[in-house]
Amino acid sequence: MGTRRTAREQALQILFQLELNPQVLEEAFDSFWVEQRASKDTQAFARFLAQGTFEKKQEIDEMIRLAVTNWDMDRLSVIDRNILRVGVFEMIFLPQGVSDFSPIPHAVTINEWVEIAKKYSAPESGKFVNGVLDEVRKRFLLRSRPQ
Repeated sequence: MGTRRTAREQALQILFQLELNPQVLEEAFDSFWVEQRASKDTQAFARFLAQGTFEKKQEIDEMIRLAVTNWDMDRLSVIDRNILRVGVFEMIFLPQGVSDFSPIPHAVTINEWVEIAKKYSAPESGKFVNGVLDEVRKRFLLRSRPQ
């Protein structure tokens, strides 16, 4: 498995842990890295994704709410909710050059999170994640491109 895939999965695990057991973000990182092994590059990308998603959670949740009509965030499983959050963070905020990490094509981001959903969630979650992330892409990324 590649560095970025591992980092995505670890970011998801950190956010899952934080949602079930709220604590200070730094404490979550510290306890997570005691149990998990990862290269410095993997840890850096996982930290960037988890911290950015955590800090922009309200903004991201609003984007998801707008993309998923007639669906309440509380109805989503904890894992699906966090998969969508990190996927939206990666698509919307990573390309803005706010980090040392290079932008990732939206199709790659969506595919990565679909595969992670298939691994960690219910069988139908991959399709759901694909649909929601693609709708976020259309609403918030395609609209902002110059014509």
